[in-house]
Amino acid sequence: MSLLIYAESAGGKFKKVAFELASYAKKVAETLGTTVTAVTVNANDVSELSKYGVDKVLKVSNDKLTNFNAKAYADIVKQTAQKEGAKVILLSSTTDSLYMAPIVAVGLEAGFASNVVGLPLSTSPFQVKRNAFSNKAFAITEIESEVKVLGLAKNSYGIVESASSLTEEDFSPSLNEADFNIKVDSVDKSSGKISIADAEIVVSGGRGLKGPENWGMIEELASVLGAATACSKPVSDLDWRPHSEHVGQTGKPVAANLYIAIGISGAIQHIAGINSSKVKVVINTDPEAPFFKVADYGIVGDAFDVVPRLTQKLKEFKANNS
Repeated sequence: MSLLIYAESAGGKFKKVAFELASYAKKVAETLGTTVTAVTVNANDVSELSKYGVDKVLKVSNDKLTNFNAKAYADIVKQTAQKEGAKVILLSSTTDSLYMAPIVAVGLEAGFASNVVGLPLSTSPFQVKRNAFSNKAFAITEIESEVKVLGLAKNSYGIVESASSLTEEDFSPSLNEADFNIKVDSVDKSSGKISIADAEIVVSGGRGLKGPENWGMIEELASVLGAATACSKPVSDLDWRPHSEHVGQTGKPVAANLYIAIGISGAIQHIAGINSSKVKVVINTDPEAPFFKVADYGIVGDAFDVVPRLTQKLKEFKANNS
């Protein structure tokens, strides 16, 4: 009876969350006295998972699964869990896994705990700590079902190397044709940029930047920091920036190590969506901006003055410490 994870990949390459999930699973498996099995879909080099404690990989390869399909992918995880006799299934908190997790739980008659932020507090009874109320509080949740599904919150555990001896096995689960009634005509992805989902640092701008022509300083700061760029909802609604950069409760959730908000007042929906970030820095001319109440560091000042100076100082620091 091993512990099972679904190791997400895109274009054949594993996402960062796959390595964090494997690291977390290794520690949980040690507590439970078992091993870690991963199921992958159309991944290329699965040997990477051995660096993070995965003992066995079941590889699924199928052209029909090139684009994510929640029902089909959930069925794969379900069949893998049944094949391996897994009683604990770990998923990440990406958009795909959040779609899939409830379907997996129903299929396995399992209890499901989302937004898990730490190792189990107890395994008998099985209790986990979770984010609650838009990351404003924590909840201790007990799962009483025999099979348990956990959704690990992004960037809540980290990536920890723990080399293992890996066994690889091809797996061909039976797929229901009814799961493919939805046809994907095309998928548009941003390229040449750091993904918001994978970014350790995010630099985000709001209406305080006054127009899309001023976004160069956001991109320059992000480039120096090796960060992803993002924006508030009003900015994407005004078409200053693409909707793929919209972060917040109604956009993409962010759980970065460092989130820098520039010219964003801090609507409750935006704060709820980025509240899992570990360090939040705010730059705004309005000292009463709501964002300052949740910020770890705040600068009251004009972004057009502060950001270029900050960028220059960071460039000098990097030059002196490279």
